[in-house]
Amino acid sequence: MPAAPLRATPAFPIPSVSVTVTGALRAVEAVLMRGGQRTARRNAWTSVLEDRRRAKDRYEAQYVLEAAATQHPHAT
Repeated sequence: MPAAPLRATPAFPIPSVSVTVTGALRAVEAVLMRGGQRTARRNAWTSVLEDRRRAKDRYEAQYVLEAAATQHPHAT
């Protein structure tokens, strides 16, 4: 009876290159993003959210104006 083939498996899984690179980039980002850059990123995200809110308001206003122009009161 032939012996079962042996398969070499590491005791600890080896992380993929992308996981290692991602972790390294996040570590570098944490060092570089102290103080001012962190505030800049937070301000940029706040601006994105505000732009989305204004776009939603514009869309809703356009819908109401078009409904009033076509005289469909149930649309408003």
